[in-house]
Amino acid sequence: MYTKIKTLAEIDAMRESGRMLAAVLNYLPKILEPGQSTKEVANYAAKELKALGGKPAFLGYHGFPDVICISVNDEVVHGIPRNNKIINEGDLVGLDFGVSYQGMITDAAVTVIAGKALDQSHVKLLETTKESLYTGIKQVRDGVQTEDIGAAIQAVLEKQNYGIVRDLVGHGVGHHVHEDPNVPNYGKKGHGERLQAGMTIAIEPMATLADYKVVLDPDHWTIRTADGSLAAHFEHTVLITENGSEILTKL
Repeated sequence: MYTKIKTLAEIDAMRESGRMLAAVLNYLPKILEPGQSTKEVANYAAKELKALGGKPAFLGYHGFPDVICISVNDEVVHGIPRNNKIINEGDLVGLDFGVSYQGMITDAAVTVIAGKALDQSHVKLLETTKESLYTGIKQVRDGVQTEDIGAAIQAVLEKQNYGIVRDLVGHGVGHHVHEDPNVPNYGKKGHGERLQAGMTIAIEPMATLADYKVVLDPDHWTIRTADGSLAAHFEHTVLITENGSEILTKL
C-alpha cells in the first residue's frame, strides 16, 4: 500500500499515537540500566503504553512476538526481547517502538548507551546518526523526493566514514506499519518517489562503525552487522506539510 494523504481526523489520531510513543521512548532510557534483560525493558514499555491508552503496533506484526524491538550493539534492528539477553555496561541499545491509536500507527526509534560509554567513538556514532535524522527531516516538504531525504542523511554519515545500511530503509506509515514508498538513507538529490503534503513517512537512518552489510539471525528477525561492528538507529514519524514537516513522534 502506498502511503495515503491523511484526513484531518487521521492526522489527529496519529498525533495522539505519536504523543504516546514519544512518552514511552522518553521513559525507557530513564529506567534502562546494566543488569536488566531486554525482556524487562519490553515489559516496562508494554505497561507504560497500556496506561496511556495505546496499542502496540509491532506485537504480532508478521508474527513478531513482543511490543518493542530491542537491538544491542551489533544488532541493527528487530531484536527480540529475551529474558536471557542481559544488557551490560556500555552497551548500545536500540529501542524501536510502534503505537496504534484509533487505527493509526506511528513508528520511532532511539539508541542509547546503558550506563557509561566504553568509548567516545560510540557516543559520536549516536550523536551523528541522530543528527543525520534531523538533517533528513529538514528536507521534507510538499513535493520532496525520497532521495532528497536520503542524500541529506548520507552526506552527514559519510563525513564520519560510517557504514550506511542499504538493506533497511525508512517507509510510509499510518494505516499500516510499513507502507510504500521506501525512504532510503542514501541517494541522489532530485531522484526517487515524489511525496505530497498530508502523507506520513518514517525516516530512520541506521549507521555502523564499519561496513554497511548486514545479516539475518536464525530467529528470522534480528538483523545485525555482518562484520560485528556497532550500529545506531534513530527514527521519527513525520507528517509532510505544504512548507515543511511536523514530527509526530517528537520526544
